[in-house]
Amino acid sequence: MNTFFLFDSRKWNQILCAFTICLPVFNYGNTLGWMSPMSLLLQSNHSPSGEPLTDVEISWLAAIPYLAGVPLYFVLAYIGDRYGRKRTLLLSTALGSTIWILKLFPQFWPLFVSRCMVGILMACSFVTCPVYIKEISENSIRGHLGCWTSVFYISGCLFTYVIGDMLDYRTIIFICLSVPILSFFLFIALPESPSYLVQIGKIEEAEKVLLWLRRKSEIDCAIRQEIETIQSEQKNYEVNDSSIIKAIFADKILFKAFQIALMAAFARELCGAIPVGNFAGDIFARASDGTRVVLNPNQQAMVLGAVQTAATIVASNIVEKSGRRPLLFITCLISGISMCSLATWFLFKDYGYNPPEWIPVLTLCICIFCDSAGLLPVGTVLIGEIFSFKYRGTVLGTSMAIASFLDFLQVLFFKMISARIGVHVAFYTFAAMCLLMALYIFAKIPETRTRPLEEIYDDLRTNKRKRPQKTDVITRF
Repeated sequence: MNTFFLFDSRKWNQILCAFTICLPVFNYGNTLGWMSPMSLLLQSNHSPSGEPLTDVEISWLAAIPYLAGVPLYFVLAYIGDRYGRKRTLLLSTALGSTIWILKLFPQFWPLFVSRCMVGILMACSFVTCPVYIKEISENSIRGHLGCWTSVFYISGCLFTYVIGDMLDYRTIIFICLSVPILSFFLFIALPESPSYLVQIGKIEEAEKVLLWLRRKSEIDCAIRQEIETIQSEQKNYEVNDSSIIKAIFADKILFKAFQIALMAAFARELCGAIPVGNFAGDIFARASDGTRVVLNPNQQAMVLGAVQTAATIVASNIVEKSGRRPLLFITCLISGISMCSLATWFLFKDYGYNPPEWIPVLTLCICIFCDSAGLLPVGTVLIGEIFSFKYRGTVLGTSMAIASFLDFLQVLFFKMISARIGVHVAFYTFAAMCLLMALYIFAKIPETRTRPLEEIYDDLRTNKRKRPQKTDVITRF
């Protein structure tokens, strides 16, 4: 592609749709980033709850969205496949606004219910939005736009880090509440996914949507070929809704693809970024104790958020050039080394040594950069590329539900383990998971960039990781 995709007028409608689709992801980032500054406030003597919340209560507030998200991933995947991506977004956004309304009552139980409802936005952000973007995007910019969910998610976190340090409790809530309200009205104008329209037999409407998305005035060979490709995928992998998972386990190739989807989700969720995102302020408070660090914990968390945002922007621009597999492998490996270094720093500090004060900020920034530049965006894009429409929502829902339960355990026990055993134990565990995942990526995961589904499955049948293409050069290790 000779022209940078943002300046290619033929892509503007797809870009506009992807931007709008990502607004709930930004709102989800707001809800996650909210925990970092607010956990410090809610546990202080100036808590809006009237009295400081305990470590156990804060841990439950941080962890419960991931437990609530387990069934909601399946629910939203079903709704998206049955009633369409657009309706699912409208429903999720309307319910998501309730999260911020409940936070106007800052006692533990209203906060607990609001945090449970974060699971709706979580499922929408990591199932509905990536699938929707994949289904409206042409192959040449599919990776770019697919990474936008991560850009918006991280930007939402950073936004809340910043306003959480500058504004009062209620003002923050009203600002964040405006996002789902605006999103709802914008979604009304969105077109439905062409894949969903083909699935329900509305071929002419799907053609009209593709004409608008590709900015064309009449149906040409390219539009017809896209429709035929969608029909072929759905026909080749047609199966009853009730037996999707059973069909995956019965088919050797689909099961291999499902394993890859699970490992991609695990690599993303078990690298330590989730506890760091929720407790960035608390982690930096521990690291800064007894040192001469100038920035307060919230301001250090802002630095982390800025690094995350920059990394996701980098990923969205290089993912089509680097390929999915190399980017996943390199970021996973570097993330593991960084987590190991951070764990060692905390271990030395616990034993009374005085290691350099810049190490926690540097290693966390490297780890978060790797997560945001590779593990988070590319993992989601990869899962969307190795399954057809019929399986896509269900597989994303299943893999994310399992990962979400693991996130729940991480976030719930992170503060307790850190207080009782030592924070270095948690970070050594994250380092080990990253390094093991890097080995799996190197050995098992194929390249998927710009490749049709059947070609990827051919590689899985013959145990190849990549196949050279005459018309495209794929990055190799």
